[in-house]
Amino acid sequence: MQIRLIALDLDGTVFNDQKEITPRTLEAIRAALQKGITVLPATGRTVTGVPKAFLEIPGVRYALTSNGASVVDLQTGEKLVSLPFDMEQAERAFDVLEDYGGMLSIFIDGESYTTTANAQDSLSMVPENLREYFRSTRNEVPDMHAMMEAHPREIEKFSILYPTEAQRDAAWQAVAKACPQLEITSSIERNMELNAPGVSKGRGLMALAERLGLARDQVMAVGDSGNDLTMLEAAGLGVAMGNATREVRHAADVITADNNHDGVAEAIEKYAL
Repeated sequence: MQIRLIALDLDGTVFNDQKEITPRTLEAIRAALQKGITVLPATGRTVTGVPKAFLEIPGVRYALTSNGASVVDLQTGEKLVSLPFDMEQAERAFDVLEDYGGMLSIFIDGESYTTTANAQDSLSMVPENLREYFRSTRNEVPDMHAMMEAHPREIEKFSILYPTEAQRDAAWQAVAKACPQLEITSSIERNMELNAPGVSKGRGLMALAERLGLARDQVMAVGDSGNDLTMLEAAGLGVAMGNATREVRHAADVITADNNHDGVAEAIEKYAL
């Protein structure tokens, strides 16, 4: 069957290390859209954090965000998929995370929130090429717990950056022990991401495919890191970038070039056009 839906991770996949979409990759995405293929960002970011460089490509209609907790129709604003935490799960995770420090952000209804102190004191934990993204997308609030309580059915994701891998790993183990049903992944160095039970890019992607009337064999997913694993496994064709983690490369059906050498363009040209 022909590919009719392409889900593309952003950081480390569509974007090179300079956070640019190269001309060849942009042309391949445009060609797929012109062919009638649905192409969408499939990201751990909030919908407000998806770069304009992708959203403004003519024909891009949908965005899978917060690791699959939300899929949005960009034309109408309708949430086609919404898979938030329940408040009890979110509070339990928050209580555990408080003991381990790090730069905590909580994604609520398409926006990202952190405390003012966190935003000012913890920016050094953020990789340099992502600092502008963090500065421009984090909304600062005085009390994260109060923010959660004000939006009990809209909490999509927790995202935490730690100063060292050891601190991240300790927090990971603690959350996994206290909240074993939560989905725990990572997308960048020293980062941990939490979603509600069963929520992943793979689940969000296949929910959208079903909504569009597409079979698994008509879906291609491309990614590089741990939070992409489920969508590569769920799609009919899972494509790992050349810079992908070992786990992701092992799970993929095929491996393409890395994000600095037009891996996305290579995959689209070879398997979709």
